[in-house]
Amino acid sequence: MSAAIPSSPAPGATTSTPSGARRGGGAKRVLPGFGLTLGYTLFYLSIIVLIPLSALLFKTFALTWPQFWDAVTAPRVMASYRLTFGASFLAALVNLVFGLLVAWVLVRYQFPGKKIVDALVDLPFALPTAVAGISLTALLAGNGWVGQYLEPLGIQLAFNPNGVVIALIFIGLPFVVRTVQPVLEDSEKELEEAATSLGASRWQIFYKVILPAITPALLTGFAMAFARALGEYGSVIFIAGNMPMVSEITPLIIIGKLEQYDYTGATAVAVVMLVFSFAMLLVINALQAWQRRHSGAPA
Repeated sequence: MSAAIPSSPAPGATTSTPSGARRGGGAKRVLPGFGLTLGYTLFYLSIIVLIPLSALLFKTFALTWPQFWDAVTAPRVMASYRLTFGASFLAALVNLVFGLLVAWVLVRYQFPGKKIVDALVDLPFALPTAVAGISLTALLAGNGWVGQYLEPLGIQLAFNPNGVVIALIFIGLPFVVRTVQPVLEDSEKELEEAATSLGASRWQIFYKVILPAITPALLTGFAMAFARALGEYGSVIFIAGNMPMVSEITPLIIIGKLEQYDYTGATAVAVVMLVFSFAMLLVINALQAWQRRHSGAPA
């Protein structure tokens, strides 16, 4: 009895392939090819981002360099720079500390109402900034719920630079919390247990084990909160008082120049803020890349 010999496929016959396979070994693409999707991407970014920014730059080119320099270094504009950048930095610094504290509590502790507190962190994202400004003003003004008790003590939190800082703290807190929170959740608690078994104190564990692991995320959250505060307008104008040379932020300077039909002056100041925004964007991207390398995630 002869053994069965496997037969080879006949010439011209095709062999079946798995349903998910494709010639060349790659997976089937859901979207069209690279060239088409890249074209759509560049077209969309041009319409939404590049063309408006180009119009801003071209409008500024109507000024000569002395005119541009005079527009962006006027005393009132310089005072707005000092307030905007100083208040933004101070607010981001406060959020760096208390944002870490909030993230720590949400990750490391269980308590009644934790989900509600976690949802409240995102409230500044969803709340219209004008509503936030009105709410803070109603709370901190001289006749507000809190301000009526503080003002007799000589503490005025509304209609001055203090109000600007408070408003920027409000809108910047979620950036730090949401940046640090996932890093704390993914941290290796075995390292903390090992440090405890070796006799390390709580402060030593935090300073030598936890803080180095979350430092990239902390700096990223700080940079994002700072960048967000630089362009804030709605929540600030109601509580700042908008006094020239005292509590006037740079976005309000731009709005004021537009209302006075000084379009070139407005675009000149806007270009300065645009340059700083690009610089902050580069810093944020560099910090995020550092965070990915530090955590071992793919770039």
